[in-house]
Amino acid sequence: MSSSLNRHPGINLGATDPKTHIDAEETVFGFWVFLMSDLVLFALLFATYATMLGGTDGGPGPHDIFEIGGAAVETGVLLLSSLTFGMASIAMKYGESRQRLMLWLGVTLLLGLVFLGLELKDFAQWAAQGAVPSRSGWLSALTALLGTHGLHVAAGCLWIVVMMIQVQVFGLRSEVKLRIIRLALFWHLLDIVWIGIFSVVYLGGLA
Repeated sequence: MSSSLNRHPGINLGATDPKTHIDAEETVFGFWVFLMSDLVLFALLFATYATMLGGTDGGPGPHDIFEIGGAAVETGVLLLSSLTFGMASIAMKYGESRQRLMLWLGVTLLLGLVFLGLELKDFAQWAAQGAVPSRSGWLSALTALLGTHGLHVAAGCLWIVVMMIQVQVFGLRSEVKLRIIRLALFWHLLDIVWIGIFSVVYLGGLA
């Protein structure tokens, strides 16, 4: 079977690296199974949040703590990071200079850290208003959902650092490319989950 007939979710390396493209079939499929299990976790957190929407117990609610402007900035930063990771994937696919790949990975890492900083700022502001997880069921569900996503972003940032080190040490070997492909899928999935959070939690809460 020719490499062009082997397809998998993620960037297609068939034209530039047929061997890695074929190897990615099984590896990427297995990683997608993991991602789907992660989506089940987020689905449960979304369901819990929806169930607890009215559980404020007289404490702060969405209109008291949410600021759509700040949430929109966080969304823009995370979506931009998807674009920069896409540029990193293209640089890897076409064998551009290692420095260009490192540049785009570095920009993605920076955007991820900016997102985390903005989210931590939100948590600090909410705590100053008394909106802590122990105050109500709604705040507990909100913190669990946002916190779990934030931990995933932090793990993704750490993974980017590891991959930047591996690119520097090993170059663009097949194993390194496969890891970057899986990291790209993980990162883009986090952006999709955040779009759900922005739509359901922030837009829905302020509607």
